[in-house]
Amino acid sequence: MKRSIMRRLVGAATALALAGASMPAQAQQDFINVLTGGTSGVYYPLGVALSKVFTEKVQGSRPSVQATKASVENLTLLQQGKGEIGFTLGDSLAMAWAGDEEAGFKAKQDKLRGVTAIYPNYIQIVATKESGIKSLADLKGKRLSVGAPKSGTELNARAILQGAGLTYKDLGKVEYLPFGESVELMKNRQLDATLQSAGLGVSSIRDLATSVPIVVVEIPAAVVDKVGTPYVKVTIPANTYDGQTAPVQTAAVVNYLVTHSGVKDETVYQMTKAIYESLPDLAAAHAAAKDIKLDSALSGMPVPMHPGAQRYFDEKGVKKGS
Repeated sequence: MKRSIMRRLVGAATALALAGASMPAQAQQDFINVLTGGTSGVYYPLGVALSKVFTEKVQGSRPSVQATKASVENLTLLQQGKGEIGFTLGDSLAMAWAGDEEAGFKAKQDKLRGVTAIYPNYIQIVATKESGIKSLADLKGKRLSVGAPKSGTELNARAILQGAGLTYKDLGKVEYLPFGESVELMKNRQLDATLQSAGLGVSSIRDLATSVPIVVVEIPAAVVDKVGTPYVKVTIPANTYDGQTAPVQTAAVVNYLVTHSGVKDETVYQMTKAIYESLPDLAAAHAAAKDIKLDSALSGMPVPMHPGAQRYFDEKGVKKGS
C-alpha cells in the first residue's frame, strides 16, 4: 500500500516537473507585430512577406501584420512598444528622432532603433490626362490627394510642393486619402491628381493606369536640389505604368525598417538575418524589394542601430557609408 502511494506521489511530481519544464518554452515565444501601411501600398505586401519569413526562420516567433497609416503612425506605435518592427520613410524617421511636432511627434521618439535601410520610395505624382496637368506648376487650382494627414507621404507632398514654390493654398482642393481611395476618386473624375510615395510599380497607380489615361508628372532636378537631403534625384523608367512611354525624373527618399529598444537583441538579430537570407521571397512579394542591398543596409540611418541588427552587419563586414 505504502509503495503504491509512493509511486503515485513520484508520478505526480514527475508530471509537475515536466509541465514546469514546458512553461518557459511557451513564455519565450516572441510576438512580432509588423507595422506596415495601407493595403494598396508597398509596405503591406512586403510586411505580409516578412511575416512569412519570420514564421519560417525566427525560432519561437509568432508574427502578425498590422495595416496602418504608415510612417508616422508606425514610429509612434514603436515608441509606445505596440509593435516590434515597422516600415518608415527616412525623413519621417529623422523627424521622429528630433521630436518634430509639426510632423506629428509631440516629443523625441527616443526608443526607436534602426534595423536596416531597404528600398527608395519614389515620389510619384500622377494626373489624369484629361486634367491637363503636365508639370508641377499645372497643379495650381487643381484637386490633389496628398496621402493621410501627417503621413510620410503627406510630409513628402509638403516638401516637394514647397520646393516647387507651391503651397496647399495654391491648389483647388486638397484631399488627405490613402492610395486606393485616391485612385477611385480619380477614376470617377472627382480628383485630378495624386501624389504617392511608394516603390516603383505600386499597385494603386498600376490600377489607375489600366483604367484611365494618365500623365506621370516630372519633379525636375532643380526642385529636388532645392528640397535637399534626404531627397535624391531618380528616374521612373519608361513603361513602369501603362501609357508612360518615356522615363520621368522625380525624387526619392530611402525607406527603413525600424524597431525599438525594448525588443530583445537575439530577436532583432534573427529578424535581420532572416530578411537578408530571404531577399528573393521579398522581391517575389513586390518588385520594390529588388532594391534591398546588404552593402547599403546602414546608409543614412538617422537613429541609433539596434544592437541585434548591428551584430548581424558586423558579422557580414557591413559598415556605415559602405
